[in-house]
Amino acid sequence: MKILLAKDAGYCFGVRDAVNLAYDTAKKHGDVYMLGDIVHNESVVADLNKAGAKVVKNIDEVPDGKPILFRAHGTSVETWKNAQSKDMNIIDATCPLVEEIHDEVKKLSKEGRKIIVIGDHGHDEVVGIASQVSDAIIVSNIEEAMELRKMKKAGVVSQSTQTIENVQKIINIIMTKVYDLNFVNTICFPTKRNQNQIKDLAKQCDVMIVIGSFTSANSKRLTLLAEEINDRSYQVTNADEIKIEWFTGAKTVGLSAGASTPDNIIDDVLNKIKTISDNHEEMIYG
Repeated sequence: MKILLAKDAGYCFGVRDAVNLAYDTAKKHGDVYMLGDIVHNESVVADLNKAGAKVVKNIDEVPDGKPILFRAHGTSVETWKNAQSKDMNIIDATCPLVEEIHDEVKKLSKEGRKIIVIGDHGHDEVVGIASQVSDAIIVSNIEEAMELRKMKKAGVVSQSTQTIENVQKIINIIMTKVYDLNFVNTICFPTKRNQNQIKDLAKQCDVMIVIGSFTSANSKRLTLLAEEINDRSYQVTNADEIKIEWFTGAKTVGLSAGASTPDNIIDDVLNKIKTISDNHEEMIYG
């Protein structure tokens, strides 16, 4: 059985840097506090908690003198101002590609455009993007796009981990609603790269495995992409969830992972799949 592991499976550089910064800050200060999970992966969050990286619901829960880490997803303008007004020790782990989206939104707004963000309602990244201007509109699907009123000028960006297929469908509808439209494709390049590898592997392989938490929107999107191409596609959070019967008669297996999945979990799943066949060959794809 041939196992093809996507070259860019797992942590993107923004998540990896944020997680490493959380470990380093906890080691330096004893504790560091975060507004919500740093990544959508239960294993990573639990390990970070043991290391001293604690999750709180609001900044008032952060003890005096302790640092607060703003995560890779980005943080709302209101929360930034609140923390700064309290003179808190802010550790900024915002992904630079998310910061670029913030900058694009502000540029579009200065042009007098209504801001539309294509993304998931309530997602931390989307909340942070929308907060850069007043009264941004969030659109998550074509049904919501259909409900938009016609407008003269609008600027559109997307959540960095959206699929190009979903964004294109929504843009096609928004184009009928806006006279002067400026769309900036802000899907980040690690997401584009990972999605393309997933689609290629799903076409080539008998079985497709995507590793990632079911709380991770990124991982779920990757799984949906695979399922649209290959009906023997499965999502797992760890090696224990692998089922031997999935691989019956399979000669090739594709393996990838969401941007919140650490290397050790990918290695565990890979090693578990290797035990299913006495004769296996592992290759890096991409």
